Amino acid sequence: MKEEMSELTHSASVVISVCNEDKTIGQVLQELEKLPISQIVVVLNGCTDQSFQVARRSSKAMVIHYPDRIGHDVGRAAGTKLTNTDIVLYMDGDIVISASELMPFLIAVDQGVDVALNDISAWVPPFYRQDSVTRCKSFLNRVLNRDDLQANSLTAVPHALSRRAIQMVGVTSLIVPPKAQALAIMKGLKVACVHRVDVVNHNRVRARNIGLDNDVTQLIMGDHIEALSAVMEMTGTRLQLPNESRSQLAKRRNLI
Repeated sequence: MKEEMSELTHSASVVISVCNEDKTIGQVLQELEKLPISQIVVVLNGCTDQSFQVARRSSKAMVIHYPDRIGHDVGRAAGTKLTNTDIVLYMDGDIVISASELMPFLIAVDQGVDVALNDISAWVPPFYRQDSVTRCKSFLNRVLNRDDLQANSLTAVPHALSRRAIQMVGVTSLIVPPKAQALAIMKGLKVACVHRVDVVNHNRVRARNIGLDNDVTQLIMGDHIEALSAVMEMTGTRLQLPNESRSQLAKRRNLI
């Protein structure tokens, strides 16, 4: 493992968003400190627990504290502005992921990938059992001619970006992850699923993400609408989909 950790040829950093995660942030940072990185930017948003005190124990961590909740995506964008490395890895503070499971994301970008996604396909149910968020992710990738990405998205951590990707899509676009992904694909950047980490079954249950029509679902759905709007501005309202009549579409479907 030590040999693998020394293989990066480009500089790397980590941005980690935290909201009341003092039970896990210490272990998360311990794993991150094993990686060949030069910066750890911890963005605390609206923390009312001991997350600040725990994060300060890390000698590598630069801790940024927002007293009000700004959201994980805004936090990641804010943290990105403080990085100056060639590679930026993105994490949340509520799931402890081993350094060995994080390293593939760094290696992928080090070797030329611009957007390294977490491949959660193994934990995504069949279409008829999928929720609206999962279907939105797949649809966005489809209209971008990237069916190979399936439902994988920048909405899921861990993921990593190259400095080129950050500069080309803009730090502000990271506030809306699906939009950043769409822009990256439209601008010809190399986007790929590079490793599988199960964050589906280990995602922390909160009041805001329980139920079919919860706040998090509404936020992510809105983000995808914004992403689709950006694609329409660049490609037209058809979203690169074939201009078929209803009869033509029905005929094609019947042949499947």
